[in-house]
Amino acid sequence: MKTSINEFIAGLEQRTPGENEFHQAVEEVIGSVWDFYMQNPRYQKANILGRMVEPERIIMFRVPWVDDRGEVQVNRGYRVEFNSALGPYKGGLRFHASVTLSILKFLGFEQTFKNSLTTLPMGGGKGGSDFSPKGKSDGEIMRFCQSFMTELYRHIGPNVDVPAGDIGVGGREIGYLFGQYKRLKNEFTGVLTGKGLAWGGSLIRPEATGFGAVYFVQHMLKQLKMDIDGLTVGVSGFGNVAWGAITKLNELGGKVVTISGPDGYVYDANGIKGEKVDYLLELRASNNDIVEPYAREFGAEFVAGKRPWEVPVNVAMPCATENEVGLDDAKNLAKNGAYLLAEVSNMGCTTEAAEYLSENIVYAPGKAVNAGGVAVSGLEMSQNSMRISWPREEVDARLKVIMENIHETCVNYGKRSGNVNKTDYIKGANVGGFVKVADAMLAQGVV
Repeated sequence: MKTSINEFIAGLEQRTPGENEFHQAVEEVIGSVWDFYMQNPRYQKANILGRMVEPERIIMFRVPWVDDRGEVQVNRGYRVEFNSALGPYKGGLRFHASVTLSILKFLGFEQTFKNSLTTLPMGGGKGGSDFSPKGKSDGEIMRFCQSFMTELYRHIGPNVDVPAGDIGVGGREIGYLFGQYKRLKNEFTGVLTGKGLAWGGSLIRPEATGFGAVYFVQHMLKQLKMDIDGLTVGVSGFGNVAWGAITKLNELGGKVVTISGPDGYVYDANGIKGEKVDYLLELRASNNDIVEPYAREFGAEFVAGKRPWEVPVNVAMPCATENEVGLDDAKNLAKNGAYLLAEVSNMGCTTEAAEYLSENIVYAPGKAVNAGGVAVSGLEMSQNSMRISWPREEVDARLKVIMENIHETCVNYGKRSGNVNKTDYIKGANVGGFVKVADAMLAQGVV
C-alpha cells in the first residue's frame, strides 16, 4: 500500500505516462479523500483507491467510414468502462478532434463519483472518438455513427453500459447510433439516453445539466443567506448546457451577461434573455462554433480571443470545457466581487484556480454541480424500464430533489476543520461520492 499521496500519484504517473488530464483529475480527488481513506483501514486493506483509479475495461477500436467523395476515412473509437460497483456503466460519448484516451479516462473517473452522488444505480464510464461532426454532412455523420456502433454494440446494453451524448453527440447522433444498435441486435431497448421523445427519450433532458446546475447554485446561495433573484451571472459556452443554465437563471430572476466560444466572449450588459436565449440554439445549429454573430445581432460587445472572467459578476458558471478557468481568471473573479463559482463544465478550473477559489470565494466542482444531466439520463433509464413517460413537471421535480440531496451530501462531508459553517465543496463531493462506491466495492469482494 502507498503510504503518501505523492507516492500514490507518482506510481500512477509511471503506469500511465502522458495522460495529463487523467492525472489532474485523480490528483484532485485523492487530495481531498486521502485523510478519510487513511482513517478507514478497511479501505486500505482492500486497496480501494488503487482499484478505483484503474478502469475495469478499456475498449479501443478502428472506425472506418466513407465520406461524400467516396473516400475511406479512419478514426479511432473508445469506450472506457471505469467502475460498475453501483450499476451499469453510465456516461457520455464525445465526438471531437481533441478526444484522447487521457481525456476519456479523466471523464470516466469523474463520472464514477458524479453518478454516485446522484444516488441513482449507475456506474461510471465514458467514450467517444476523435471524429468531429463539424463541417460534415448528415450522410457522413450517419455513416460514421453506424460504423462506430457496429463495434460498440458488442460491449453495451441496458444492464451493462448505457452511453449518452456529450460534446459533438446530440439528438441527431444518438438517433443514428440507436438505429444501428436496433438493426444489429434486433431489439428496441433503452441502451442509449438522450433519445427523441417519440422513441424513449425524457422531457427536459437537453436542459437538465444547466437546470440542475442552477438548482445547485440556489442551495449554495442559501448557505450564504442569498438568492439568485437580482444577481448578475457570468456564463461561458453557448451550447445546450449554457442554454439550459441561462433559461433557468432568467426564470429565477438572475441576469446573465456573458457567453463565449472559441473566438472570444460576448458581454451583453442588458442581459441575455427572451429571444436572445432562443438565438443561442440557432447559433449552435449553424455549426460555426463562434459567438461573434450574437454581438452583431443584438448590439452587444464582443471581445475576441479572451475568456469572460474579466467581467464583474456576482456568480460565475463556466459551461464550456475543461480547464477554462485559470489562476489569473480566478483572481480576476475574486477581485471583481464574485461571491461564488459553480463549475458546470467537467474539471472547468485548473488545479491552481480551484485551490485559489475554494480559499477566497465559494467554489463547487463539476462532479456535483453538473450532475443534473446524468441524473435525468438515469431517470430516462427508469422510464424506459417501466415503459412509461413522466410529464415535464415530474422529471423537473425529481431533478430538484436529486440536486438538493447532492448539495446536502457535499455539506455533510465537506465541513472544514476549524470552520464547520463553511463548506469545502471539493472535499464534500469527492468524499461523498467515494464512500458509496468504496462500500459497494468492499461488499462485492476483490473483483
